[in-house]
This record gives sequence, structure tokens and C-alpha cells, in this order.
Amino acid sequence: MKIETIKWLSGAVRIIDQTELPLRLVYLDCRNVETLAQAIEELKVRGAPAIGVAAAYGVVLSIWGHRGTSQELEQKIRWAVDRLSHTRPTAINLFWALERMWRVFLQNRGEKPEKIQHLLLREANRIFEQDRRVCRQLGENGATLLEDGMSVLTHCNAGALATAGLGTALGVIYTAKSQGKHIRVFADETRPLLQGARLTTWELLQSGIEVTLICDNAAATLMRKGKVDAVIVGADRIARNGDVANKVGTYGLAVLAKEHHIPFYVAAPLSTLDMNLADGNQIPIEERRPEEVTRGFGLPTAPQEVEVFNPAFDVTPAELVGAIISEKGIARFPYEAVFQRWVK
Repeated sequence: MKIETIKWLSGAVRIIDQTELPLRLVYLDCRNVETLAQAIEELKVRGAPAIGVAAAYGVVLSIWGHRGTSQELEQKIRWAVDRLSHTRPTAINLFWALERMWRVFLQNRGEKPEKIQHLLLREANRIFEQDRRVCRQLGENGATLLEDGMSVLTHCNAGALATAGLGTALGVIYTAKSQGKHIRVFADETRPLLQGARLTTWELLQSGIEVTLICDNAAATLMRKGKVDAVIVGADRIARNGDVANKVGTYGLAVLAKEHHIPFYVAAPLSTLDMNLADGNQIPIEERRPEEVTRGFGLPTAPQEVEVFNPAFDVTPAELVGAIISEKGIARFPYEAVFQRWVK
């Protein structure tokens, strides 16, 4: 993707407003922390790696041009970290990036505000560049699992729009294409906000990848017809045992893949691992507004008074995951021992 999902400007974080896609390509310049926080909450910028990068720049934004005391600067940083950490609870990359930014501040607390601003911007740029590098490495590792002519099913959007680089799950496909392999993609629409339909198909078409859109509930039929050779998805948090939290509907795909003897792969950077959680039961699952289901894109699709259950994510048990692809390599079940080596 030649389009930049996130870019730091002097005093602003420029993002693609992904709620406007695919009809319009609109850039939004966030000039304060609250605007950026709301953009994350409203999914104008989304995808675990992209959220982490955006949050890192948000900390810089909180003190950009600061002319007050060191105490006031610390208060601004504390507030920014707290506000951004309350935007979306499931994506661990958000907290990973904020912890890195806070640690840089603590290590340089006695420096002048101008120096701290410089150091925080340098760290945010490092997080940005690391994500780009990790996407490339992850793509190269994952492409070894794909053969010329394969058809891959994916869910939600785990591409360039979800990262600062070429993506995670889609990054594997882009890399395979760059190696001369022809890969066909089936994209789930991904209810209720249609990230697969709106974002993944748009992104793949921009990149010249053959893509077919399907309704979420058509995946089983597609598999039964023998049309799917592999499933590749991203992740928002992975527990120590390999349980994976990803966009709701992922668990169902994993069950279907097992039933139809189709490999199910997860592509995610090491920053998505949460080694503090023993298993997926401990992963916090974000629940979103009922209106996303009852009034999809502003149109009434259900009685207003109906009760709604709208989790943004679900957890896929590790035993259903055929492989987890990271920048360090490819892990297979059981995962914990490999993860321990990766994070050393």
C-alpha cells in the first residue's frame, strides 16, 4: 500500500478516516489528544498495531509546544496516557506502546521540557518504524506457508490499514505476491461494521490482489465446496498459551476450518503477545454500542428496543490455531515454550 495510514506532522497525527472508506479517501489531522482518542474509539483508526502507533504519537501530541513547568508537563503526559489507555481495552499493542512512552519519560524526568518532547517523539518514531519492519519480517515468514495458486480466507482487516506497514495477515499475502505467487483471497464482510467488505476488499483491489467478498455466514459453504486452502487472520491479543483474541467471528472460522481440515493461521507481531495472561479467559473483551447492530450505518435494521450483545472480539482456543506467525518465525502448538524463547 502506497497510502500512509498514520503519519506524524509537526503538531498533528494524520490518519486515514477509515469510517469513510470505501466511498471516500479522507485524511483527518488530530491536533490534540482528545480528538485522537475519539478517533480510536470511533474506529477512524483501527487495528492493534496502528492503534499502538497512534497512541505513541498521541503522547507526543499532549506536550507539543509545551511552555509551562516540568510539573505541568508531567500532568499532561499522565493525562494523555490515561485517556488513551481507556479507548479500547482488548488490543494489547495500545498498552505496549503507552508503556514504552511512559518509560522514556520516567527515565528522563529531570530533563528540560524541550528535551523530553524530543525524546518522546524519537520513541514514537521508533515504534512506527519498528511496526513497518516487523510487518516485512512477518510477511516473509508467513509467505513460506502459501503456495502458488492457493485461495485464502481472511476476516476483518489485518492489512496496511491496520498497521504502519504492509499489514499482518494481508502482509503475508502481499509478500507471497511479491515472490511471484498467485494468491486468491476470500474476504468475510465482517459484521456488524463490515471492515472486511469496506476495508479489506478496497485495500486488496488497490494492491492488485484477486479478491472475492462473501457474507460471513457463507464461509462454511465455501469451505465445503473445497474453495479455501487456508485461513489467515490477525490478532489483537494473544495469551501465553496461544489463545487468540481477534475480531468477533474468528472463533467460528477456526471451528469451521478444523471441521474441513483447512489450516488456520494467525499473523501478529510479538507486541501482541500478553505473557502476563495464562489463557484467553483472562483477555478483556470490548463490548460496543448496540446501535452498531440495530442501526448499521445509520439505517434501522432491528427494533430499537431489542436487547443486543455486541462483543468486538472473541477468543479462539490455541488448539484450533495451526500456526502463529510473527517477526521471529512460525510457532506451532503447544505455543508457550516458543513464546518464551521469542520474548527473551
